Amino acid sequence: MAGTGGATRATSGADAPTPVPDGVRPGDAAVVAEFAAHLSLQRGLSDHTVRAYVGDVVDLLASAPGSASGADLARVDLAVLRRWLASLAARGLSRSTLARRGAAARTFTRWATRQGLMSTDPGLRLRSPRPDRVLPTVLTPAQAAAAVGDAAAVGGAAGRAGGGVGRGTDSDAGAAAAADADAGAATDPVGEALRRRDRAVLELLYGAALRVSELTALDTSSLEHTERLVRVLGKGRKERVVPYGAPAASALGAWLAVRDQLVTPGSGRALFLGRRGGRIDPRAVRTLVHAASAAAGGPEIAPHGLRHSAATHLLEGGSDLRSIQEMLGHASLATTQRYTHVSSERLLAAFAQAHPRA
Repeated sequence: MAGTGGATRATSGADAPTPVPDGVRPGDAAVVAEFAAHLSLQRGLSDHTVRAYVGDVVDLLASAPGSASGADLARVDLAVLRRWLASLAARGLSRSTLARRGAAARTFTRWATRQGLMSTDPGLRLRSPRPDRVLPTVLTPAQAAAAVGDAAAVGGAAGRAGGGVGRGTDSDAGAAAAADADAGAATDPVGEALRRRDRAVLELLYGAALRVSELTALDTSSLEHTERLVRVLGKGRKERVVPYGAPAASALGAWLAVRDQLVTPGSGRALFLGRRGGRIDPRAVRTLVHAASAAAGGPEIAPHGLRHSAATHLLEGGSDLRSIQEMLGHASLATTQRYTHVSSERLLAAFAQAHPRA
C-alpha cells in the first residue's frame, strides 16, 4: 500500500507528481495514490485523465461508509455507487460529466477488486447516463485559414532562413511580408521568434489535427522534414505518424530558424518553447487559439476545436473515415463517426439557407 496523507504518485513523463488533494482521509489517500500510479504507469493514461479520475474517486470514497481513517471498501456496493451518482445528478452535473464519473468509478472498482481490496466488483452492474451527443463547434475552411494566418509572411521569411515551401512567396505581398519579418527579427528578435512559434503552433495543430497535449510534448526529433511527417505520442502512449502540409512545413522551418532565440540550458529537445525557454505550456496554446479564432471572425474555439475543424474538413474533402481515424489516433471508429454528423448538420444548414424550395 502507498503511504498515507499527502501521498503523491509519479506520472509518466511529467515534471512533478500529481498530489492527492489535501484533506483526504489517510486510508483513502493511500488507496488513491496507488490507483493513480496504476493509471499512469501501467495504463499510460495522460496526466489530465489521471487527475480527473483521481478527483472522481476521491469524491466517491468521501461519500462511502467508513471511519475517520478512510472508506471501508468492503461496504462499497452497487447501492453506494448509485447513491453517489444520484447525488451528483441532484447537484446539476451534466450527463457527460455523470458518464465520465461513472466510468471512473467502474475503473476504480475493477482495479480494487484485482488488487484484493474488494471481494466483488460492484461496478460491473453500474450504469451511468450516456453522454449528450453535442456536436463539436468547428470553423469553416475560410475561418480556419484566417485563424492560422496567410502563409505568405512566414513563407517568405522561412524561404530566406532555409525553411520549407510557403504559399505566395513569389508575389509582391510575399516579398513585402518577408522584408517586414526580417526587419522585425533585426529590431526585436525574441518577439519575432514568438510570432513565428505561434504561427507554427497554429499550422501544426490544424494541419496535423493534433491534441494540445500531443503538440506540447513534441521534440525537435519528432519531425521528419523531408517526408513532412510528425511522430506523435497519443492517448495510452500509442505512437502514430501524421502527415502535415506545405504551409505547416513553411511555418515550422521559419520557427526552427529562430528557435535558438528562446533556448536556455533547460530547453532540452522541446520543439515549441515558452518565452522563458521551457517547453510551451498547454495554457499558452489555448490562449493563442482562442485569440486567433476570435480574430478570424468565427466562433471562439479551443485547440480541440481546431482538431475538430481539421477532421470535418478532411471528411468534407472526400477522405474516408478509416484514414481520418488513423490520423486522429481514435481507438474506435465510432468516435470518428461523429464528424459525419457535423458535416450533415452543415449541409442541412446550407440547404435551408440557400435552396429556394427548402
